[in-house]
Formats: sequence, C-alpha cells, structure tokens
Amino acid sequence: MKLQKKIKWIVYKINDEGTKVVVDTSSESADWEPFREVLVNAKALNKNGKGPRYAVYDFNYDLANGEGQRTKLTFISWSPDDATTFPKMMYASTKESFKRALSGLSGDELQANDEADLEENEMLKTVSKGTAALKA
Repeated sequence: MKLQKKIKWIVYKINDEGTKVVVDTSSESADWEPFREVLVNAKALNKNGKGPRYAVYDFNYDLANGEGQRTKLTFISWSPDDATTFPKMMYASTKESFKRALSGLSGDELQANDEADLEENEMLKTVSKGTAALKA
C-alpha cells in the first residue's frame, strides 16, 4: 500500500467460510467518512448483527507546530461492543497472525469498539501521539 501510494485504505474481513482473511473493500480516496461508514455498517459472518473487521489506513497529517507532514500506515481493529461473541472471538484469535502477514505498518494499532472510537480526530490524536493538527 505504502509503495504504490494509490490506495488510502483497505478493509478486510474473514470470509463466509471462516477460513481466511480477504479484502472486503478499499479506496483511493483519503476521505474519512466513507471509510468509517464501511466499518460501522459491517455485518457479521451470519449477516445478523454487526461484524468486526480489520483495516489498514494510510494516515497523512500536518503537524500542529507547522513543521511539516507525517504519514503512518496504521492497522485498525474494529470490534463493535454490540457484535455477537463468535465473530469477535474469530477476529481476536487471528489478529496477530494477520498483522504479521502485512508489511509496511507503522507499528501503531488502533482498537475501535464503538462509533465514537472511529471519529477522525480521535484517531489522528492517537496515531500522531498528539502532534497532529486536528481537522475542524
């Protein structure tokens, strides 16, 4: 992802058979809201209720002190509090091995469990360790 600089984010899911992690969707747009909506509206394997997802987002942000920009390719684990137990267990048990299979990640991992966790400025604060110029 980082070398190509075309794709800004990818959302992954465990396939319907529960055997492997596959791309759910991706985008070249850096617009946060469509990315957030994909996660918030994700369905569980059985299509009943909300479902967890893995995601990788290529954060580009300006530093608040005006000293330039930074880029961080960040892993996001979305596991909504109101998802059922089985999908949450499947995602939790495969997360570390899946992360190891990805390359170029910044080492940062964001865990999101409700919609408030997916607010762009909250994510920026965490990814930048408080150094990002937040969006209005």
